[in-house]
Amino acid sequence: MRGSPRLVVIPTILAAVWLSAPAGAVANPQIAGLQVALRSHGVYSGKIDAVAGPMTARAVRTFQRRSGLKQSGAANFDTRMALGRLGRPLFGKRALKAGQVGWDVAVLQYLLSTKGFPTGIKDGYFGTETVKAVRRYQRAAGLRPDGVAGQRTIAALTGERLKRRAQKQEPRATYVVKPGDTLTDVAARFGMTVGELARENSLDPGQFVLIGAKLKVPGRTTRHLSVRSIIDRWSSRYGVNPRLARALAWQESGFQSHVVSNARAWGVMQVTPATWSFVETVLVGKPVARTTEGNVRVGVAFLDHLLATFDGNERLAVAAYYQGPKAVTERGLFGETEQFVANVLALKQRM
Repeated sequence: MRGSPRLVVIPTILAAVWLSAPAGAVANPQIAGLQVALRSHGVYSGKIDAVAGPMTARAVRTFQRRSGLKQSGAANFDTRMALGRLGRPLFGKRALKAGQVGWDVAVLQYLLSTKGFPTGIKDGYFGTETVKAVRRYQRAAGLRPDGVAGQRTIAALTGERLKRRAQKQEPRATYVVKPGDTLTDVAARFGMTVGELARENSLDPGQFVLIGAKLKVPGRTTRHLSVRSIIDRWSSRYGVNPRLARALAWQESGFQSHVVSNARAWGVMQVTPATWSFVETVLVGKPVARTTEGNVRVGVAFLDHLLATFDGNERLAVAAYYQGPKAVTERGLFGETEQFVANVLALKQRM
């Protein structure tokens, strides 16, 4: 992963887990480990759903009060240590195998269940049922069915892609500014942010750019390809139907990278800040550049996650993309969501 034998697939964002779940919040697998640990201490009786909702927050504060800790509502280091064996280690820190106990095992059990490979009770103990579930998942994912959740198995479960050892230097090219061009236009054309383009060319992003100026931009890379090609590339990477991804992107933005909604969703895939953070921390495991390509990657990765969450049901996955998975699960599709989904599925036939 990062040049170290230790696994770091889901970053240790729970060094202090702040518990808040706005409407339509997505699940954070690490929260499942917290919920299992809290349940073992008799302070949590809700679902192991990995959503940091009010019940989980109350349970954390109750446990902290009983343990003589500051009632911060955050599953910080002291709180996790007080939780005992189920309070550590965080998921992604080690390979998991039979006989182990811990927070990370509970997260593994949750993830396997969401993929359709239930482990029985989610108790944080890597027992026989968990071994069987891991092997079933490994066979389905084309991995060696050894029953050990190592680097490749965890990467597959979380959507992380293993890094290649060497990456080629991205070639550069020159763009000559034409009448009517702005930095925003040029940046969007090459899948960059204005800040990136300005830094690359030592420009003040607040100033006009002169006609005839030569700007350094990405060369013949994926950034230089059309939005459609970028969508197809990431769809192939994540195993998502490219027609569905294209239809969703067109319905959201018309393939325009500069569109920003009132909810602060932006770009081709209209990704909100909360969704971007979730994809970076849970599905990708590293920061994703705020570029057109990065936006497409985040949107397609999230769509892939929703398809897995809703067992491949495109209608529900698209609805959850628009409305939020929790709201879809608990309240069904709103009227405007039904229309959005109908439009996307109709576009899919023509994209």
